[in-house]
Amino acid sequence: MKSNTTIALAASTVTVLGLMPAMAAAETKLKWAHVYETSEPYHTCAVAANDMLMTATDGRYGIEVFPASSLGKEVDINEGLGFGTVDIIYTGQLFAGRSYGPISIGGAPFMFRDYAHWDNYRNSDLFNELAKGYTDATGNHITAMTYYGARHVTSNKPVLAPNDMEGMKIRVPNAPLYMMFPEAVGANPAPIAFAEVYLALQQGTVDAQENPLPTIQAKKFYEVQTNINLTGHITDALLTIVGGPAWDAMDGADQAALTEVTKQTSVCATDAIIKAENELAEWFRGEGVQVNEVDRVPFIQAVQKLHNSDAATWDQATYDRLQAID
Repeated sequence: MKSNTTIALAASTVTVLGLMPAMAAAETKLKWAHVYETSEPYHTCAVAANDMLMTATDGRYGIEVFPASSLGKEVDINEGLGFGTVDIIYTGQLFAGRSYGPISIGGAPFMFRDYAHWDNYRNSDLFNELAKGYTDATGNHITAMTYYGARHVTSNKPVLAPNDMEGMKIRVPNAPLYMMFPEAVGANPAPIAFAEVYLALQQGTVDAQENPLPTIQAKKFYEVQTNINLTGHITDALLTIVGGPAWDAMDGADQAALTEVTKQTSVCATDAIIKAENELAEWFRGEGVQVNEVDRVPFIQAVQKLHNSDAATWDQATYDRLQAID
């Protein structure tokens, strides 16, 4: 049975984007790939973007969405942008950072003070400069950034202080900077593909994982973990990236239309995630999961020592500019 929150997310998508009139098939269908479930707003908002793009381009372009790693794992779909096997993706900043290191800064642990700091960064000259740097390095184009949520640790014991994670084997996404947080607190990071996490938790291959509350619900990680610990260690986001081959095949007007549609899709999904985050702690408690409030200060102190260490893929000046954003 779908939860009330999941149903609300679907309803929110329809409310934000509206129901567009049915149209004939687009001349060109752009393949939009991601690793998330069909119940999640990233997917439902992207599906609704098809009619928006068809309207904006007079039927020249539409969108077909491929969810749940159906066109490959996150590393695969990032590589597919350049080959033209996918046209649009959602991806984490740290995966994009494999191609252009400085763009990773927005996905590093405790890099932002709060949501407002992240939102101001998203709309800043600094982010625009980093996005251009990514385009210069790859030929691909970042057109929007969507709030993914605050990442929290799930486990089978309470995690209230950094030493509670010492020796813990925790799944992280397969990008190097995701290891910064667990290494700072003495845990052992284990990169595992997103589609394989539930089974890894169920079988005890790993002790823990970390994701935002909406993802913990959608991927049903709460079924195989007894505790959700509100560490909020990453204010995370997804980049919407259009591959160079698809972008270069479009004229300027259609490029502008696609950019605007992806920005509207970002607003749709961001609003739904914020709503879910405000509701889900109590929902999980209703499901019998122990949701633990955490003093984040000791975690922040442990991680900040590594912000400009050898693991950083940005320079000091970029870091200082980000921290100076109000």
